[in-house]
Amino acid sequence: MAMDWEFHLPLTHSDLLRNSGPGRYVVQEVMSIRELQPALTAFRTAFRARGALAVLQHFDTLYSLLHQFKAVGTAVKEDALELMMCVVSHHSNELPAILGDSGLSHADRAAHLNALKMNCYLLTGLVDAFEMEVCKSDLVENKKNRTKTSGSLWEEDREPLLQLLTQLLQLDLRQLWGGLVVEEEFISLMTGSCYRVLENSSIGLQRYRATREAVTHLLAAALLRYDHMFSATLKITQMLQHFEHVAPVFAQAVSLWATEYGLKSLVGELLREISQKCPQDVTRDASGMKGYATFITELSEQIPALVLSNMSVLLRHLDGESYMMRNAVLTAMAEVLLQVLNGDQLEEAARGTRDQFLNMLQAHVCDINSFVRSRVLQLFTRIVQRKVLPLAHFQSVVSLAVGRLKDKSVVVVKNAIQLLSAFLSNNPFSCKLNCTDLAEPLKKEVQKLQEMRDRSRSTAAPVITPEEEWEAMLPEVKAAIQQLFQPPQEGEEEVLEVKETVESTLEQISGLLRKLDYKSAARLTQKALCRFQGKEPFSGTTEENEEAAILSVLERLYTGPCPDENSEDPPAINGSLKTDEVVPEEQLQTGLVKQEMLVQYLQDAYNFSLKITEALSLISKLMYENCVSVVQEAIDFFVTVSKFGVPQALLGVRRMLPLIWSKEPGIKEAVLNAYRQLYLSPSRDSERAKAQGLVHSLSLIMVDASLGTIQCLEEILSEFVQKDEIKPAVIQLLWEQFTEKSSCSPLERRTAVMLLGMMARGKPEIIGSNLDILVTAGLSEKVCEDYRLAQEVCSAISKLASSPKPALGKSNPPFRLPQNHMLFSCLSETVSKGFAQPSGHWIPFMEAAVKLIYQLAEGAEEICAHILQACSQQALEKLQESDEQKADPGASPSRVSDGACSLPTFLLMHLVSLVGQVALQEVVYLEVSVSAELRRRRILGDEQKAKKHSDNSTKKQRPRSTGNETTMEEELDLVGASADDTEAELIRSICETELLDGNHLFSAFVPLVLKICNNPGIYSDSALSAAAALALGKVCMISSEFCDSHLRLLFTMMEKSALPSVRSNLIIAAGDLAIRFPNLVDPWTSHLYARLRDPCPSVRQTAGLVMTHLILKDMVKVKGQVSEMATLLIDPEEAIMGVAQNFFSELSNKGNAIYNLLPDIISHLSDPNRGIEEESFHNIMRHLFSYITKDKQTESLVEKLCQRFRTARTERQYRDLSRCLTLLPLSERGLHKLQDNFDCFADKLQDTAVYSCFQTVLLRFRRAGGKPETKALAEELEQKLSACHNRGQDSAETCQEVHGTPMPEPAKRKPTGSSHRQPLSTANSDEDFVTPHSRSLRHYKSNRSKRSQKRPPTKKAIVTFSSDENSSEDDMLAELKEEETPTKTTPITRSSARRLR
Repeated sequence: MAMDWEFHLPLTHSDLLRNSGPGRYVVQEVMSIRELQPALTAFRTAFRARGALAVLQHFDTLYSLLHQFKAVGTAVKEDALELMMCVVSHHSNELPAILGDSGLSHADRAAHLNALKMNCYLLTGLVDAFEMEVCKSDLVENKKNRTKTSGSLWEEDREPLLQLLTQLLQLDLRQLWGGLVVEEEFISLMTGSCYRVLENSSIGLQRYRATREAVTHLLAAALLRYDHMFSATLKITQMLQHFEHVAPVFAQAVSLWATEYGLKSLVGELLREISQKCPQDVTRDASGMKGYATFITELSEQIPALVLSNMSVLLRHLDGESYMMRNAVLTAMAEVLLQVLNGDQLEEAARGTRDQFLNMLQAHVCDINSFVRSRVLQLFTRIVQRKVLPLAHFQSVVSLAVGRLKDKSVVVVKNAIQLLSAFLSNNPFSCKLNCTDLAEPLKKEVQKLQEMRDRSRSTAAPVITPEEEWEAMLPEVKAAIQQLFQPPQEGEEEVLEVKETVESTLEQISGLLRKLDYKSAARLTQKALCRFQGKEPFSGTTEENEEAAILSVLERLYTGPCPDENSEDPPAINGSLKTDEVVPEEQLQTGLVKQEMLVQYLQDAYNFSLKITEALSLISKLMYENCVSVVQEAIDFFVTVSKFGVPQALLGVRRMLPLIWSKEPGIKEAVLNAYRQLYLSPSRDSERAKAQGLVHSLSLIMVDASLGTIQCLEEILSEFVQKDEIKPAVIQLLWEQFTEKSSCSPLERRTAVMLLGMMARGKPEIIGSNLDILVTAGLSEKVCEDYRLAQEVCSAISKLASSPKPALGKSNPPFRLPQNHMLFSCLSETVSKGFAQPSGHWIPFMEAAVKLIYQLAEGAEEICAHILQACSQQALEKLQESDEQKADPGASPSRVSDGACSLPTFLLMHLVSLVGQVALQEVVYLEVSVSAELRRRRILGDEQKAKKHSDNSTKKQRPRSTGNETTMEEELDLVGASADDTEAELIRSICETELLDGNHLFSAFVPLVLKICNNPGIYSDSALSAAAALALGKVCMISSEFCDSHLRLLFTMMEKSALPSVRSNLIIAAGDLAIRFPNLVDPWTSHLYARLRDPCPSVRQTAGLVMTHLILKDMVKVKGQVSEMATLLIDPEEAIMGVAQNFFSELSNKGNAIYNLLPDIISHLSDPNRGIEEESFHNIMRHLFSYITKDKQTESLVEKLCQRFRTARTERQYRDLSRCLTLLPLSERGLHKLQDNFDCFADKLQDTAVYSCFQTVLLRFRRAGGKPETKALAEELEQKLSACHNRGQDSAETCQEVHGTPMPEPAKRKPTGSSHRQPLSTANSDEDFVTPHSRSLRHYKSNRSKRSQKRPPTKKAIVTFSSDENSSEDDMLAELKEEETPTKTTPITRSSARRLR
């Protein structure tokens, strides 16, 4: 069968429609869709008759279907696919016999070759068409509503079809090409279908695993039999660049080809091709980089050994710009270390490669990109967890991890903490890492090593041989021998005589040589030669002259054998120590090596412990970061550290306690889990032992714990108790400790009561069921010996008091005990007995007792009145005793006197403290308990009335109840609100009119308190003054009228008192008064702010805490004086700095509060008269600007700061404003704002510092990148900046047409050594304490009238700046003087707010 044409595989489908040359097959006609079905039927009939060769006459039919594939029906497509699979399968089965036929004619071979090409072309064409259709349908169709379509049917046929093509390629098809190489176009046609299948984004799903395996085997056949490696390398790299999802698929395929098919060279080709990609091109194509990086990572996990052999080609990417490629290469190194270069049996070359990889990984811990730093820390975590990190690198990696705890990226910090936790859990040193415990054995072993080295040094001395020593001695010996033959000098006597025997003479000569007396040894040898001729060693000399004979004898004597065995000098004469007294040298060296290894091990353990201790302080600060994951990692780290016995871990365990109040549920749960692991999961056997361990651990936390720490621990324990996680054995043990059934110290008794009180918050019945035991054991006659125990007993019993606010829907009465209960009689008796006894702990106990009485007692005011009467009676009795002893001239210095009578100071202090506490608790009782009870009873009555009313109305009429229900509820709410106001007014009238009138008990003590406060000279005791000041504040809480009349006294004492305790107490009292009577305290707010500059750190801290509370509770308006809080950010005391940081952190959560305050803060702090140094100002601003995160806020601040340049008067203010601009992350809009307001600061650019700041702003903007037009704007702005800076102020004025800008005044320098703040003087005049007026327009008008008198007739318009859009006119006013007013008007700008007084 001769054929006059040949089928050439086309590049495109349309090529077959054109005549490309003689002898080439050309499609004659493209059939219409109607003709396709009959034509396919004819093709099927011909196939049955002629087999696979039928395609030679019916190729155009299938080509027409491919040409119009989108328009053809699904059934026709499926029929065509099924037919072509049958044709190719039939042809594949026939070909082995045809290829094995040696008599195959050329015409038949050509026919089968053309048929094979045509069939494969049509089948692969159908594969491509179906794949494209499936990809489009995946994007369009809703997967949930997908029905059985051609796409889903194709997915079923795809795997058998690929297996069919694989079967075809496994034949020896070269016979069809005449034994030559199969043409590359045919192989590309077959493999192209594989790559097309892999382009489907869903190919990586688990359900397509068989399809992926079929593709892998098909490509493996092409690679093995048809030299497809070069084409495959190019195609795989291209697909990796353009399709991210294929990276894991190709990694798995390449791994299979390398291991099962022996195609290891393909790995090298692929990695080499990837490494040759231009870094610049790859950087622009981020998706391509991601594909390469994923491929390298996946490949290194599966075949790390082959990746290691080709690692050199990838190293260039470690210096590239793509962080993804750096991550991939570093991950490949880590995988090699984990799977290949591990163990102790490595060869020297492998060990060097391992160390090189580890060094590279360590170098990239400090990579410029945070993702790389984070990835490397993750890799080291895996390496440490698998115990692959050599000890030689242990310390360096730990140090790097500790350093990354200060990283700016929270992801890096989180991974650094995880790495340190892995180091702890997998450390090879010890299960206990206490530095103190490790230091002692280290010191001991180091001393032992030194002793061994000294011993080794003494035995190692004979390393120098006698011959070598003789060579060194020879010049001196010759010189000594030559002196023998010279005439003796005057005074030189020959005292040496030869011994009688040769042995004694030899011993004598040897001793002289050891003493380095060469001349005497030579003379003695000369005499011995004459006397002992013929005797050894003096007989064997053959030298011609006597000089050579003497030298020969001495040499033989020194280097040869010698009878001297008792030599003390090892090198002398035979060198010799007794071998039976010396440890063998090899054994000594072995012991020395072992000891050095032991010392090195202990030193490494000690250094590791030091690094962990260093990390503890850093991680403890991270527990209050904004990132939840970092906080959780820090908490988990401290749990891990605690298990290794590091003593400093307890500080971190305490520090995490306040996080129990976190609003983030994840953080709160992490704290609970941490304490659950540390304390509720001990590894002890018996319940008793577990209880003892838990109590002991909790007691350690409470040692020297603050009140805040105790409250946090109480919250945690109450959570555990509510969930029944604390066993009854623990509670039983605590009761035994408290009742002294088990021997314990007073401190342990107090701790037991405190823990019982904490647990009672979760279950009050813990205390309620044992109330009598608490009273009898804790408030017994011995209470005077330990008031602190009695105080804790009162605190524990107070847990029985129910919440003053009843829950909705409940009307249960509050828990109260009768007035004659044993508890109150014991308390009254104990307080009264201790009143007349000097004790530093009586006042705290008294306060707890009075508070408990008001919480639990019926008729609490009567009980406390009785206590007051009893105590005042004791005071009067003491006063009468002092009157009787008035004549005694030797008065005690511990008594106070006003000239008439005297009392012990402690007694007066006890009395005013008792009065103040009773007054405060009376107010709390009325405002909280009585008010809540009135409300409860009213609600109960209303409910009963409503129930009766509803019953009656239901009987009368049931319908018509839908429309008026809402109206009735609203009316009831209004009635309830009105009733609440009535009750509040009742309570208020009682406080205002009854508690301090002449008939009440308080009226008898108020004059005493006022007298002590008004006469600090007479009552000079510091404790008494502090108690009286606190009592005054508590009494002021009762009545607004009394408060108003004594506020001046209170604030005068706060300002002028020389005692820090008085000032601190009054700040706290003023804070409470600001909440109770805000309108009265508001005019005095400036005096509260002034205490933030107090010279005493404790007063500043108290003032900071009080102002934080008032501002965050919106009880004080935030004005320009908040800059005083900002100065605390640079306070030398770390605790005060923490208060300020916490304040601004909480304030940042209140909308735009910090953004609104920033202009005022800048104005106040940049004023040279404030005394804030520039560096301190920059530190404050750096902290405050960290809260500016919104783009709109940043843009607005850029504009406002630029406008501020116009009103700035000094160079210092110019520099401060420009430095603030550097703290803002400049966006594209911000750059436009800078450009628009260039005129505001152009003339200030002559200052080098200002110019440098603007340069920094632009440099940071360019680094961030942006659009080309934005970069052009930045370059233009930079040129303008440079021009104005170089020209100076005169040229700048010409350039920008700005006139009238005030010349800067030099900033006033503070004297050397001045503090960063100006402490407020304690000797202010009384004029400073005139009671301020309330806010009114009169104040504003009077100031306006004063200014109008001073101003010249011709006035400029007043420019008013406001830093708070919500501030009222009388709160925020500022004026520019005429010389300050800029000629060119600007938009609304901001200036510092001044209080007009």
